[in-house]
Amino acid sequence: MSERPRDPRRTGRPASRAGRPARGADSPKSAGSKGRGPGGRSAPGKSAGKAAGRTKAVGAKAPLPPQGGRLRLARARPRLRLIAFGLTVVMLAFTVRLLQVQAVDASAFADKAAVNRYITVPLAAERGTISSRDGAALATTVDAYDVTADPYLFTSKQTGVSDAPERAAALLAPVLHEDEQELTRKLSRKKTRYVLLARQQTPRTWQEIRKLKRKVAAEASEAAASKNAGKAGKATADVLAGVYREKHPKRVYPNRELASAVLGFVNSEGKGGAGVEAMLDKKLAGRNGKITYAQSGGRQVPTAGKRERPARAGADVQLTLDRDIQWAAQQAIGEQIEESDADSGYVVVQDTRTGELLAMASAPGFDPNDISRADPAALGNAAAQDVYEPGSTSKLMSMAAVLEEGRATPLTKVTVPNRLKRADRAFADDVDHETWKLTLNGVLAKSSNIGTILATEQLGKTQKEANKVLHRYLSDFGIGRPTGLGLPGATSGILERPEKWSASQQYTIPFGQGLSLNAVQAASIYSTIANGGVRKVPSLVRGTTGPDGVYTPARKPDSRRVVSEKTAGTLARMLESVVSDMEGTGTTAKIPGYRVAGKTGTANRVDPKTGRYKGYTSSFAGFAPADKPRVTVYCAVQNPKKGSYFGSDVCGPVYKQVMKFALKSLQIPPTGAKADPLPVSAEKDSKKKKGR
Repeated sequence: MSERPRDPRRTGRPASRAGRPARGADSPKSAGSKGRGPGGRSAPGKSAGKAAGRTKAVGAKAPLPPQGGRLRLARARPRLRLIAFGLTVVMLAFTVRLLQVQAVDASAFADKAAVNRYITVPLAAERGTISSRDGAALATTVDAYDVTADPYLFTSKQTGVSDAPERAAALLAPVLHEDEQELTRKLSRKKTRYVLLARQQTPRTWQEIRKLKRKVAAEASEAAASKNAGKAGKATADVLAGVYREKHPKRVYPNRELASAVLGFVNSEGKGGAGVEAMLDKKLAGRNGKITYAQSGGRQVPTAGKRERPARAGADVQLTLDRDIQWAAQQAIGEQIEESDADSGYVVVQDTRTGELLAMASAPGFDPNDISRADPAALGNAAAQDVYEPGSTSKLMSMAAVLEEGRATPLTKVTVPNRLKRADRAFADDVDHETWKLTLNGVLAKSSNIGTILATEQLGKTQKEANKVLHRYLSDFGIGRPTGLGLPGATSGILERPEKWSASQQYTIPFGQGLSLNAVQAASIYSTIANGGVRKVPSLVRGTTGPDGVYTPARKPDSRRVVSEKTAGTLARMLESVVSDMEGTGTTAKIPGYRVAGKTGTANRVDPKTGRYKGYTSSFAGFAPADKPRVTVYCAVQNPKKGSYFGSDVCGPVYKQVMKFALKSLQIPPTGAKADPLPVSAEKDSKKKKGR
């Protein structure tokens, strides 16, 4: 009985050995003839063949290896090399791109990223305060906000609605008082993350916008909740989410029109547009700062850091103006302009001892809080900018030259005919009269043009020499020179060189026609006499206080002697005769209890539109107390068309009203000294001497 071969699974031998052909077999055929192994059982090969056949019958597509053949795998090395090469190319491309982004074009990409991620917002410096001499604010700065927006947050992608700009504009327009279509246009801008909707809005306005933002946001939340609950409703979006504010202080003038011509205004760009605001713009403005921060969705990212350059506040400026006297001057000139139906007028009040301007009022005025409603012609400072022929108030300089040169005294007799032929014309006084027998004091008191011509002719042996001497005095009094205030647009006046004076000018200039000045220069002439013959350059600024709190006084104004103290004292007595003597032209300026010195002026006016004489310039100038001067007041009215046009009638009352107020406001008492009047008529003076 033959022995069965052992099952390899039972013997524990490896299956590979159990399946090998028996040793000594001549061929594969002998080892597996008819598919059976020793003992008549089916050989493993045959069983495998049947299994393979069943597999093929099921539908396997891969052909079976030949019976008895070995399965050999393809070589893996070429494929690995191909894969490695592909990966190398990909990594190389990434490396090149990385080098380009991080090294070659790093700055360009960083700038593009910064444009989208970072936003720079200006930090406006707080503008300095302008105050009067007593510290009362004339121009100050209050909290205000610029209302801004991010147009990107109004797109349909961000809001979910297509008309977000229109909806937002409809809500904001009534609050900001801006045009709805213009707001829509701003909110619809592309390629920008910042637009300015309204400038310098009050905190109250921003509070209204905040309430609107909360209301709209709440409605949007309710609409979203209803939509999630499956309820149908009108599409509502938070269309105000992209509206923001930026602090931008606003310039305000608490006294409205008071001193507006002096103060000027600040334009829409935050820069001084006129007056002191423009003259001292750099000091007042300070230095703006800026802040750069990362933003996302229009909001600052608090954890991303920021770069900030803080703003430096401007300096505070203290003026020489007295607020109360400024108010009195402005009221008086405004009323007179309306009463006489004049084009314009100005009042200048000056401290005779220091040269400081206590008031500089112009009419008509304007409200610097809203210059859009102002008359463009009124936006300047007419008292420093208007140039005109002064008329008889200029005679004081002619008399000063005659007295200082020793060509006459106040008692010198002057025969004044009805007409005086000189050059190509016959000169006359403002009224027809018989031949007057006057003193030099009387010539000034009665404001005689003819008497002034006769007196100034004595300044030289020839008319040319006399012209040169007179020109020198006029120049020393400040005519044709800058006022020294530094105000924008201020005029120096017009005074030609004496060799250029025409045949008529050499006779008209002595009585105030043929030369031009401004109101500040006119006031300075009288302050020079009141100050004992020493001219002090008019000043408007007392000092400044920097952001560090340190006060710096203004530089003392320059001064120079024009005439001697004796001459100045004599002229003061002569000016007192103009007001106190019944024959004087300035009796309307009398102030009970005070000795007043003054001079009237009525000049032909050059029409600025046609360049021809049309209408008159009425004026009055003087100081008080006459024997111990403290205050100078000058008034001029251009082209009065209703009532009288004489300086005594138009400006005399204004002078009196302002001077009375100034003396009381400054607590300047009367000196109590009795006046020592000079004679006006030479005939009366002769009779007095004979009687003695």
